[in-house]
Amino acid sequence: MPNKRKRKATTNNTSDSNNMLFSGRSSKKSSRHSSRYGSSTSHHSSSLPSLNDSQIESMFEEYAQASASEEFDYEPEVTRMEGFSVFCEQLDLDPCDDIRVLVLLWKLGANSKPQLITKKEWISGCQTLRSDSLAKFRDVVIPTLDPGFMDNDNFKSFYKFCFQFNREGTHKTLEKDMAIALWKMVFSQTGERVAKDRYESFCDFLEESSLHSRITLDQWTSFWDFCQECPDINDYDEDTSAWPVLFDEYVECIQQKQKK
Repeated sequence: MPNKRKRKATTNNTSDSNNMLFSGRSSKKSSRHSSRYGSSTSHHSSSLPSLNDSQIESMFEEYAQASASEEFDYEPEVTRMEGFSVFCEQLDLDPCDDIRVLVLLWKLGANSKPQLITKKEWISGCQTLRSDSLAKFRDVVIPTLDPGFMDNDNFKSFYKFCFQFNREGTHKTLEKDMAIALWKMVFSQTGERVAKDRYESFCDFLEESSLHSRITLDQWTSFWDFCQECPDINDYDEDTSAWPVLFDEYVECIQQKQKK
């Protein structure tokens, strides 16, 4: 089908594998790391609590060291997901399938490169979140990580972050299977922003399709807008729509199934 859209094309790079945050890469080192930053408690007062900058940096150093592996050398300015998983498990967050882990990374401002957080981002994020200990993260931050309470503007920002953060290396796209897993996770754990039958039928369509091996950022972000602007598939008009061709194919597939 020719692409009749006037959208900027995104290159579909290929890759043998992707290492998504939730693909089972969580570090098993956490059992050897004590919660030595859990002694501080949050202060409830009219003024902002003071922060221990050296403790913030010490926390980062622990997780940066835990990031070192056969695949990656120790980098003092970077914490990868192996190290961040230690932090999450100390907070009783499952780094493999808890959407709050991605919300936490988004709130910390992990935007420079996929699948890692830099020391600069960590320090700035801890200062913004007013947390310099595990206890403060538990008391102050964890209660704010439910994406179901985000307004639409914040959700759109977070939703785009989910795509960008889970890219691998220099790839501009996500493998289809990774995108499907993320869509199911995001929409099953963020309230009823998208009807379950909509995102499940879309994921089923992608799984059955041999035409799309990777998902672009345009396709990813457009799916959220598509669901908001076209809640009823029967109202979709291919001739007047400006969506990526992927959605024309999806709607056509659904309509054919409805006729059977």
